[in-house]
Order: sequence, then structure tokens, then C-alpha cells
Amino acid sequence: ECLADEQEALRRFEAEFRPVVVTDSAELIRKLRSRPLVRPPFIIYVSEVDDPTEREAGILAGADECVGRRVTERELEARLRAARRICELESVLRLIMEENRKLSATDDLTRAASRRFFGKHFPREVERAARYKRALSLVLCDIDHFKKINDTLGHAAGDEILQQFGPRLQQALRRGIDWVARIGGEEFAIVMPETPYEPAFNVARKLRTAVSHTPFTAGKKGLTVTASFGLCGLDQVPTDEPRLADRMLKIADAALYRSKESGRNRVTATNLGNAPGPGGGRS
Repeated sequence: ECLADEQEALRRFEAEFRPVVVTDSAELIRKLRSRPLVRPPFIIYVSEVDDPTEREAGILAGADECVGRRVTERELEARLRAARRICELESVLRLIMEENRKLSATDDLTRAASRRFFGKHFPREVERAARYKRALSLVLCDIDHFKKINDTLGHAAGDEILQQFGPRLQQALRRGIDWVARIGGEEFAIVMPETPYEPAFNVARKLRTAVSHTPFTAGKKGLTVTASFGLCGLDQVPTDEPRLADRMLKIADAALYRSKESGRNRVTATNLGNAPGPGGGRS
């Protein structure tokens, strides 16, 4: 819908939410951002002159993206598609977080999502990625020798490790997009939407380093902890595989098992993507 009158545009927006707004008015952007909206729109600002000062003015007014008035139709359409994908991701995440609240699906100890939450929402992530032909990666990780920690230091120390483990994983991920679930005693799942195999492999390596390089606190003492990781990455999720979520989970679990069997504190990965590349890797 295209409108020339700013007040009419505001009235229409308040009457019916539009996820993406394209405008050349910085004032309209400021007015939209000043409203207490439950769901903010993605705003693309079209600057009169394509220079850094104009783009900065748009961003400061509250725009998410800026383009010059001479932008080609092809580039504008590409930016609109990207904006729609971001809105879709935000919408899915908002739905997930709302249902998380309603179902009390947060693990009390780690503050990560629960196993029940993972079982309900990971298949939804697969369905969304398939619908838009996007990438998706799943990482499973397991704290190494966790039983030994419980047996030697006590279950209270083990609980302290778990309380720190979930947040440490989340700190290395994209806020508001990637999410972590505790799916077993010391086993966690990391879901990375729109992340192909190679970038996901790099993230898994960073997660392994984040766990092992900084000691955890247990009983007021520092304790070095390591974890093993298994990755299943898809560069483009197919639309014709109905039980793909289960398959990805089994493949990531098998990769995790190989990491444990190979000495622990490592990442083993399997690439199911359509793009050319290695079929698997270990780090």
C-alpha cells in the first residue's frame, strides 16, 4: 500500500499493523518509534541524497535500513525480501517466547529452554526454514565427565556448573535469533536459524572454546570444564522431507557420540547442505 499523506499513513498503520514500512520521511519514522507498539515494524528509510550524513539521519530517527532514492528496483526488492525474513524471524521468536512463558517451558536450573520446549519448537524452525528455503543448523553438546564432577564434588557443585553453562553458551550466540535448550541432565541443544554448515561449524568451535578456556565456579573454587559437540548443518532445508527434524537430531547426536569416542572436548560435524562443500569435519 502506497500513501502520500503522513497523517493518513500513521492512521492506517495504527488501524492495521504493517511489518515493513518504506518511507522518505524521518519525521514519520520518529513518530512510529515514539508509539508504544507491541510489535515494532522494520523501517527502510529512503534518503533524498545517498550520502553518509543522510543515512545517519535516517538511522538516528529510528530506521533499520537506509537506501538512496536512486536505488535500483532489483536492490530495493532484495532489501525488502531481507526485511520480510527478519520480520518472520522476529515473529517466530516472539511466538516462541510467548509460548515459553505460557507453558513455563524454561529449565529452572539453567534458564535455558526445556526439553519439552525444544521438542515443540525445533520442528517449527525446520518447517519455517523449509518454507523459505533457508539454512538451519543444530548443535548438541554434552558436558564432559559430568558424573565425575557430581561424584567427587557433590551434586550442589554440579548444579553450579549447569547454572553457568547455559548462559555461557548463549553469550556466544546471536541474541534474539539463536536459542539454547537443556534436553538432558548435562546435554544441551543449540538451534541456529538461517545458519549454513560452515558458519555453524565456526560457532560450534567458538562454543567449545568458550566452555574450556574460562574456569567455572564450583564451591567458590575455579574448575576447568570441557564439553563435546555434534553438529548437523543444512545449507538449504528441503521441502519434501516430513521427518527432517528427527533426522537432524539423530545426525547431531551421532556426531556428538563420535566426539566423545574420539577423546572429548571437540566438535564433530555433518553437512547435509545442498551447496558444495565437505561432508563432515572435526575440530
